[in-house]
Amino acid sequence: MKTWKLVSGILSMILFVLVAFQSCAAGMLNTLEDNGGTSGSVGIIVAILMLTGGIVSVATRKSQGKGGNIALIILFGLAALMGFVGYGNYSDLVIWAFWCLINAVFAVVAMIKNKKDA
Repeated sequence: MKTWKLVSGILSMILFVLVAFQSCAAGMLNTLEDNGGTSGSVGIIVAILMLTGGIVSVATRKSQGKGGNIALIILFGLAALMGFVGYGNYSDLVIWAFWCLINAVFAVVAMIKNKKDA
């Protein structure tokens, strides 16, 4: 699971840039169309949670405790929930929410695996 945490953390930090740019574009589109959409703002929050989750994932990849995995479950789970609920006209947000959901599930698996190894 150490390798997964490192790879997913680095990918999440890199994807942060893409999600943030797309969210800015979606927010600009919402403003120009004056449609009352909030998908751009939700996308920025998802991007920040992805960045935070990526940093926590890399920082806690070698830890034996449950704290890092619980933090990852909360960060990525919240990002996935927000992404699935608030995607609006920014349909790519569903893809990023699914990525966050995968990371949250793997954090649960890592926590269960560490519990069995101890």
